[in-house]
Amino acid sequence: MSSYQQSIKSQNKIEILQTIIDHAPLSRTSIAKKLGMAKGTVSSLSTELIDNEIIYEYGPGSSSGGRRPVMLLFNEKAAYSIGINVGVNYILGVLTNLNGEMVAEQRQSISVYDLAQVLPIIIKTIQRLIEDAPSSPYGIIGIGVGVPGIVNHQGTVLFAPNLGWENVHLKGELENTFDIPVTVENEANAGAYGEKKYSSSSSMSNNIVYVSAGIGIGVGLIIDGKIYRGEEGYSGELGHMMIDIDGRKCSCGSQGCWEMYASEKALLLEAEKTLGPSKGLSLESLIQEAETNPEIKVLFEKIGDYLGAGVSNILNIFNPKKVVIGNRLALAKNLLNEPVRKAINRNTLDFHKQEVEITFSSLTPYSTSLGTSRFMVEKFITTTF
Repeated sequence: MSSYQQSIKSQNKIEILQTIIDHAPLSRTSIAKKLGMAKGTVSSLSTELIDNEIIYEYGPGSSSGGRRPVMLLFNEKAAYSIGINVGVNYILGVLTNLNGEMVAEQRQSISVYDLAQVLPIIIKTIQRLIEDAPSSPYGIIGIGVGVPGIVNHQGTVLFAPNLGWENVHLKGELENTFDIPVTVENEANAGAYGEKKYSSSSSMSNNIVYVSAGIGIGVGLIIDGKIYRGEEGYSGELGHMMIDIDGRKCSCGSQGCWEMYASEKALLLEAEKTLGPSKGLSLESLIQEAETNPEIKVLFEKIGDYLGAGVSNILNIFNPKKVVIGNRLALAKNLLNEPVRKAINRNTLDFHKQEVEITFSSLTPYSTSLGTSRFMVEKFITTTF
């Protein structure tokens, strides 16, 4: 078989597999009609996919008059993928099947940022998830890692200011350790992809902005259904857009950055001024405190106002269909929702706010880890068969 014929065959096989993934259960005849392929081609390639253990027969299905057809289903348990979110104060790892359903998770709070200290925690998290994986034909097919910083197309973390990382070759470190394909991605990009793929309210939107509001702020952009990464992969650092020219000093080296006023970090700084320094201060404790302390409730309103002002800038620039606010601050939805919306209504051009949907993530805290896991699943499906 020539390389051209082999390429066509592979392309047809992937189309058949993707059709089964999207629309199963399907008969071979239904697949042929959907794709405009010859029944013989569909039958032959389906048999190969069954031999590959990536699909299986189930049935028979209902009949419209003749012999009842045998239905084909996707084997979502043929392999498993790992997604890791390296947060500034936590590491969250998930193990998913090929449909993105979580099978296991590992979560670890961290208070250290030096790579020499954080890398062993990441490795231990991955190792535990590997141990949790059920037996399957293909095993663990990839590890996706989301990092809050600038990541180039080669998977090098060029700059993660809130972690203090520069030029970290995380992809190579993990591939050398596990001998499994690794993808390293900006955590907001991965979060945006997780929202696109797994949030029922986002799945039909092709223009989505995901605001990852944790200790810092990152923004993931889905434009025309695809992640927008920019020329070198550096897009989305909108947490460092300046909103106060003479404002607070930021870890990025600039000052007056949005994340210094609208993030978990900003909330904790303001809370310390109100309550005094406290080792037990956390987002969760402040959410609880706000129920009875009007001063803390006002702090959330202030954070929400700044958060909404930044979202307003994004709306005026990108005109998306949907904005999803996720990561840690989504836990404070009930306190932030109203001030965020007031700020957006006050600052956004009328045309840009008429049709847009503003929501808090329903996937929190899993958006990024699910997104990174999904990257590896899609790579596996499009390159293996």
